[in-house]
This record gives sequence, C-alpha cells and structure tokens, in this order.
Amino acid sequence: MSALDPSSTSAPRRVLSTFDGVVLVVGLIVGAGIFRSPPIVAAQVPDVVSFLAVWVVGGLIALAGALCYAELASAYPHPGGEYHVLRYTFGDSTGFMLGWARMTVMQTGSIALLAFVFADYAVRLVPGNEGGASPTLGPALAAAVVVGLTLVNMAGLRPGKQTQYVLTAAEVGGLIAVTLAGFLVALGGAEGVTAPAAPAQAGAPSFNPALALVFVLLTYGGWSEAAYLSAEMQDRQRGVRRTLTWAVTIVTVFYLLANVAYAAALGLDGVSQSPAVAVDVMQAAAGPWGAVAVGVIVMAAALSSANASMITGARGSFAVGRVVSSLGALGVWRETAADDSGAPRRALVVQAIISLLLVAFGAATRAGFETMVAYTAPVFWLTLFLMGVALFVLRRREPTQERPFRVPLYPLTPLLFCVASAGMLYSSIAYAGRGALLGVAVMLAGLPLLLIGRSRVARTEQSLGSVESTP
Repeated sequence: MSALDPSSTSAPRRVLSTFDGVVLVVGLIVGAGIFRSPPIVAAQVPDVVSFLAVWVVGGLIALAGALCYAELASAYPHPGGEYHVLRYTFGDSTGFMLGWARMTVMQTGSIALLAFVFADYAVRLVPGNEGGASPTLGPALAAAVVVGLTLVNMAGLRPGKQTQYVLTAAEVGGLIAVTLAGFLVALGGAEGVTAPAAPAQAGAPSFNPALALVFVLLTYGGWSEAAYLSAEMQDRQRGVRRTLTWAVTIVTVFYLLANVAYAAALGLDGVSQSPAVAVDVMQAAAGPWGAVAVGVIVMAAALSSANASMITGARGSFAVGRVVSSLGALGVWRETAADDSGAPRRALVVQAIISLLLVAFGAATRAGFETMVAYTAPVFWLTLFLMGVALFVLRRREPTQERPFRVPLYPLTPLLFCVASAGMLYSSIAYAGRGALLGVAVMLAGLPLLLIGRSRVARTEQSLGSVESTP
C-alpha cells in the first residue's frame, strides 16, 4: 500500500505532461523579480561582464538545485514533495514543521506577496489613482487575486492548468518584448533614454558581488515547486528531471538576454541608477505607453506565479493532511464537474484563508511586498538547504534504492547547492531581521498540532515509493 491510500477519496492522477510541467515551473520562476532586481544587482558589480556573469552563476546554482530535486522527486514521487522527503529523512517532527511552514509561511506568504505585486501595479492603472494613493484599493485587489485564483483551481487541475498556460504566455511574451525593446534602443532604432543622475558620493564606489548574487537567486526562485508535481507526471522516470532542467535552462536564457538588453540600452550605470529599468527601456522604445505595457506585463507575471504557487501549495497541504490526523480535513482529494482529475479543494480553501490573513497583515504594515519577503525568505532557504542535505543522507542510507535519475558530478553538485542555500539562509535572516523571527514563530506554532495529531501511517510502514495514480 502506498503512503497515499485512495480507498476513501480520490487521489492524484498522472495527467501532467513534461510540457505542462515546464509551463508551470517557468510560470513560477518568472515573476516581478526580473523587472525589479537588475538595478540592485548592477549597483553591486564593477562592470558589464561581472553583471552578466552573476546572472549566469545564479542560473548554474539554480540548475544544481534542480538536479538535486530531480533525483529526489524521480526516486520518491509524491504530492507531498519536500514535506514527504524531509519527513522520511529527518523524522516526523522535522517533516511536519516544514509542511506546516509551507501552509502558514512559505506558500501562503508567497501568494500574498505576489498578490501585492499585482495590486501595486494595478492601482496605478485605475483612473484618478495613478499615484497609488488609495490605501484600501491595493489590499482589496490583492484579496481579489487570492479569491479568484482559488476558485479557478477548486474547479480542478485542468482549469488551473489552462489558466497557467495563458498567464505564462503573457509574462514570457512581455519579457521578450522588453528584451527586444532594449536591443532596439541600443541599435538606435528608438529615442535614447537618460537615466537619473547618480547621487554624489565621496571616494570609490563599494561593490558587493555576494549581495548581487542574493538578489539574482531570489529572482530565480520557484523551480523547487516541481517536487509537488511528481505524483502527477505521466513520465515517472524522466518527467521531473526534464521539467526542471528545461525550465531552469529556458529561464536562464531569458534572464541573460533581458539583462544584456538592459545593459546595451542604458549602460551599466544607467541600469544601476534606474528606479524601474524595464519602464525606462520601454518608454524609450514605445513612448508613454511603454510604462503602461510594463505594468501589464508585471501584473501577468505576478498572477502566473501566484496561480502556480496555489497549485503546488495545496498539494503539499493535502499530503500533510493525509498523515497528521489533527489536519485530516485537508487530506481529501475531490473530483470536480469540470475536471475528473480532481483537486484538493479543502486544502485550497484553507490556503486561501491563510493567504487572506497575510494580505490583511501586510496591509496593516503598509509595506505588503517587503513584509512578505521578510516573512517567507528564511524558511524557504532553510527548506532548500535541508533538501540538499537529505540527498546525501538518502544516498548513504539507501544505496540500493531505485533512482531513475542521479545527480551528475556527485557530491560536488549537491555540495554547491547546500553551500549556496546556507549562504542565502544567512543573508535572508540578516535582511529580514524581526520579520524572520515572525516566520519562525508561526512555524513553531504548529508544534501543538503535531503533539495532538497522531500519525495515520506508522513510521515503519512508510516508504518513499511511488504513489500510483488511480485508474
């Protein structure tokens, strides 16, 4: 019997193609970061070569992590993804704490963050509110995003997947448009743009490539969610590996081309001094409508990442509910009228409620985006670090386990990933300050549920074998 017994309810089915997986993961990775991070990165490096090199290094680190996840997810496919692997590797308590953290901090915090990104740009398109002056419109729009996307995904995987196709096409098409606009400006096909003058500084500029890499890796974030699709991939042997490697490679190429275009159009100093580099490039190429176009592109990117986060986040909560009796209501998979592959509808509802509470919290702080970054980042990087360690532990503990894919250059590849994740964990805690403590406190608040809830599946009876789909 698999860890997921479908005797009482439906279970996930293997309905996702590799192309479906790539679309979902690309949609997760490509978000507002590529439109916000380049100026910060450019300010921390001495020249254009270093600026582009740090984006390549970030892509290689993301690829190293993707390869580690590909081995774990293909050997141990399960809708619980990271939760399932960490629970088996480090025990029930560690697994539950990270599963609880996904429900209350990581996924829900990311959904709230992305909803705020959408709202921040959307309010400026409302007539009479170009400056974003309304204190209530932004949070209301953010809440509407959470509710609307939840309803779409409650209808089943097919509607959620179709929505993801549209949103990913819009965000990728927009990023390509900005990239082409940058090259057009660089070739003299549009009116040049003058970046804001840099403030006078005494002495030589201070560069910090390590800080630049922090923001680059934040921009690449999201690829790890592929682990939560492993039980629904049609190709168990190669689906997750192909999804991760193709998605990370595609995004790395897009990001590199976009930053080449930014630097070609504005120069490194122009990129570092620009408060909105994509807006400056599009205005130079298309005039005032360029700023509006960038706003729409960023909104599509935020919706795309939020929708994909809802799909993967609810699957993690579903897996926790199938194991911890005090959260058993989440472990129900229902078929729907729109899609016989079904959806974890209760998990989606609970996820939406927590996300709405975080939207309210972010609105109360009057700094929704920044608050959610501080709240989610430390727990996110702790999870990635533990997954890298889990690969070493499971290789040693279970040398005969079937592994359809093995990480190349082992142990160097997972070691690189662990070192990078540990560095990002330290940097995120330093950045978040008290915000990091809040995220950790919410994670620890799950301890009573762990003590009350009794495991539904005995530890000795569990395995990390595949979760077979129902016929």
